Amino acid sequence: MTRTLFTAPYIVAYQDGGHRLLRDGCLVVEDDRVVHVGATYDGPIDVQRHLPDRIITPGFINTHSHLHSSPIDKSVQEDHGPRQFWLTGLIEILPAEDAGLTTAGMRSCVDYSLIELARSGTTTVMHLGDEADYVADELDRVGLRGYVAPSYRSGRWFTPDGKRVDYEWDLAAGQRGLDRAVEFVRAQSSRAGGRVQGFLGPAQVDTCAAELLRDTKQAARELGVPVSLHAAQGVWEFNEMTRRHGRTPIEWLADIDFLGADTLLGHAIFITGNSWVNFAGDDLALLAESGTSVSYNAWCFARRGILMESFPAYVEAGVNMCIGTDTAPQSMIESLRWTAISGKITSRRADTSTAKRVFDAATVNAARLFGRDDLGRISSGAKADLLFWRTDSFGMAPLRDPIRNIVYYAQPSDLADVWVDGRPVVEDGAVLGTDLEEAARGVQAAGERVWAHWHEGDWAGRTLEELAPTTFPEFVDPQR
Repeated sequence: MTRTLFTAPYIVAYQDGGHRLLRDGCLVVEDDRVVHVGATYDGPIDVQRHLPDRIITPGFINTHSHLHSSPIDKSVQEDHGPRQFWLTGLIEILPAEDAGLTTAGMRSCVDYSLIELARSGTTTVMHLGDEADYVADELDRVGLRGYVAPSYRSGRWFTPDGKRVDYEWDLAAGQRGLDRAVEFVRAQSSRAGGRVQGFLGPAQVDTCAAELLRDTKQAARELGVPVSLHAAQGVWEFNEMTRRHGRTPIEWLADIDFLGADTLLGHAIFITGNSWVNFAGDDLALLAESGTSVSYNAWCFARRGILMESFPAYVEAGVNMCIGTDTAPQSMIESLRWTAISGKITSRRADTSTAKRVFDAATVNAARLFGRDDLGRISSGAKADLLFWRTDSFGMAPLRDPIRNIVYYAQPSDLADVWVDGRPVVEDGAVLGTDLEEAARGVQAAGERVWAHWHEGDWAGRTLEELAPTTFPEFVDPQR
């Protein structure tokens, strides 16, 4: 084992139940762990690294991502919001994207996604969706920490005419999907010394039968893993659940005993009290009292004019709030920033959606979901998942409060190095063992195939250009 001593002008250390700013301090890493953090250290060391121009923080935990498809959303999802579906792109866009996304394309998306995540500070990522085996393999190879879940469901939503959402059901397929997911989780038990693990990820609250969700919870308890479910992510879904059950999505999940400390809900935006649904009740209390965690993915909703109402209200109600990226860009830096800013807008206050709250959501709150006190913090015994930020870069200077600078101003170029499990994954901005140019070519080819086959998945047979035209028309050369 090699014992490395780092000294730096700023270290975000963990003490007395929260992050603390340690000035001109040091930390010691041995193998995959932090063994000391403090003002000084007099013990034996093998390597000393004095970093006079660095801030050392814990790595970010990204609690909601779809690595196999997210890059494909670029230049497709941003300016198209059908009013019939309350601005969501899920009903029209996703089926059309899926029509042209091959296995090779999905794997190219994974390759690109892991580079993007690492370069913007994600050290632990939760992936939900296809190509779970490939994602696990690549997490292992690249060196990131990951929780991986293949998706399954009892049915699917679709629109036959662009006017309504219908559902097609296959309950047996959902149960088979759960069985496969359980086997996948078991197969990850010894992967990368625990750095890559599985969890259970039924797809959406409105596409999963009650029996499937109950069986999922039981299986999760037996396996000792968390469960993640998309819920309260759209007005159409909220209306569908209240039509079926006379209950909000959150109330129905409480009724079937799905909520709990091992449960993470993706989004949970459209709840009682939200202005878009104007429905009486107290969903926030159900979430808080049950210990359920919520992953807010601010950017992918904000680009369509949808905001959580509001992030600080959830925090103040006692909900364990986490942060994810969901879709492009897969940057936790952007997720921190958009969470903070959107919370200020919806609460109409600057002092409630703070840098502290969003930084906690990206670190210690997410670790709480896993039941792990060795992630999301820098303390003795914690995993050495570390971010090394520049102090003198364009986004970070002038520097007074490192956390505010990171949340409100930092860019990936301000992040120099990333360590996971005590080993470098990013050095001077480059993700080790990867080829960015090759990854970019891969997602370009995947995107072009999706765009060319768009009409095959569109309910009306439209091309992508008909559905979401490029920003400006083509230049016409008058000489031709």
